Amino acid sequence: MRTLLRARNSGRWLVFIVLGSLAGSTLEAQFGLITREEALASAFPDASVADERIFLTDEQAERIEAIARVDLSGKLYARYVISRNGIVVGRAYVDTHQVRTKKESLLVSLDASGRVQRIDVTVFLEPPEYIAGPSWMRQFHGKPLDGDLAIQRAIRPIAGATLTAHAVSEAVRRVMAIDQVLTTAVEATP
Repeated sequence: MRTLLRARNSGRWLVFIVLGSLAGSTLEAQFGLITREEALASAFPDASVADERIFLTDEQAERIEAIARVDLSGKLYARYVISRNGIVVGRAYVDTHQVRTKKESLLVSLDASGRVQRIDVTVFLEPPEYIAGPSWMRQFHGKPLDGDLAIQRAIRPIAGATLTAHAVSEAVRRVMAIDQVLTTAVEATP
């Protein structure tokens, strides 16, 4: 009977160790990431932020995919409209996508003209060694959405994290196209 209890207890410890190590790897993947609120405050200091949920129409989705030349990951997007003294100074969008087998969420902040001002990783569930660093993300800053905004063109790849580089590049293209379509629709409304 004592042997059976020891075996059961050691099994419990094994479960705790396994669960603890799994939780640790998730925590490591999240370590050092920024919240949306922190990212918005850093990208747009002393500004007012209005959050919206955008549900794209089928027509908008088709236009966005044609402009971005990447598939949409859904039709529902979180958007933040940033203003100072009643004037819109930028917009930010959350893009959640799969990198390899797990999710990544980016907050892509755009200036008033629709160009990338900043990219922040808010969720990264892949192993931490595959995350794209801030210096690599800065390649997108100020660039227009065109054929050159792609890996092996204006954007250099990341050695050992090719899937992350492509996922980020596609997310940025998607966000810029969404912003372009939504901004054009607002400007066309009388």
